[in-house]
Amino acid sequence: MILLKSGTMDNRDLIALAKEFSLQSERLKKEIAKVVVGQEEVVDALITAIFCHGHVLMVGVPGLAKTLLVKTLSQSMHLGFRRIQFTPDLMPSDIIGSEILDDSRKFVFIQGPIFTNVVLADEINRTPPKTQAALLEAMQERQVTAAGKEYSLDEPFFVLATQNPIEQEGTYPLPEAQLDRFMFQVNLDYPKFEEEISILKQTTGKETGEVSAILGAEDILKFQSLVREVPVPDNVFEMTVKLVHKTRPGDVLSPEITRKYISYGAGPRAGQNLILAAKCRALMGGKYSVDFEDVAAVSRWVLRHRIVRNFKAEAEGISSDFIIDQLVGL
Repeated sequence: MILLKSGTMDNRDLIALAKEFSLQSERLKKEIAKVVVGQEEVVDALITAIFCHGHVLMVGVPGLAKTLLVKTLSQSMHLGFRRIQFTPDLMPSDIIGSEILDDSRKFVFIQGPIFTNVVLADEINRTPPKTQAALLEAMQERQVTAAGKEYSLDEPFFVLATQNPIEQEGTYPLPEAQLDRFMFQVNLDYPKFEEEISILKQTTGKETGEVSAILGAEDILKFQSLVREVPVPDNVFEMTVKLVHKTRPGDVLSPEITRKYISYGAGPRAGQNLILAAKCRALMGGKYSVDFEDVAAVSRWVLRHRIVRNFKAEAEGISSDFIIDQLVGL
């Protein structure tokens, strides 16, 4: 196995690591498929985000195996996993942890469930903004602050959050600042007819799929560094920035569809995530350079929660995905 040292790789090393990355990615997908039926796009998005050191917001109705998918992913990567059920009475200390008096009358910090590798924030919009904000520092800085002290989180660290799109009663919509912390938003749909038959067969019999660990924490950190090493041509940077600018209604590059249907567009973080995700996608395909097709392929994941549609778009049933596809094609 090739050891990665940033800034010291030549093209032969990069090509070899790209092949290894592609192979390991396929092994991960096959391992997850032993337990999770279908949802190939969602699996691709989660794996991509993890290798890009990003977080994911998953939107879908109940019963689509979101928890099972995240738990299976953490098992296949031999990572620690914690699930936090977000409820209206959840407090920040329930996530971060708190100080208690021990037997010697000294304050001791007891770590909360955030201290793990993979955190499943289930129904994140069920809890008030104060508790939602407790995740902000952890997601951005990979650390938490309690009683004036900073505590570093384990690496790798990911927040994979779920949100129910149907039941709006008793929910607290995520503010744009927190939505922007998520690298991707992926939408889960109902399984296909054949897939649902497979789900019934797999979940109602005696035998259940067992997942083996394909990668470890060191492998993930190595591949995260590799993603940063992938070269990107200047024209791809330019086309990516143009795509982001097209989402902004007041920009000189914005087309008619943007001015007609979008209230607010994407910020600079969108461009950063588009490039990183495109790099990872290129590697997963065995390539060691990026073209705009890679950027276009991840554009929905990156942009759908960063553009705010106006009332006209909602009234006419114009989805964010439709707008993004039109912008990519312009």
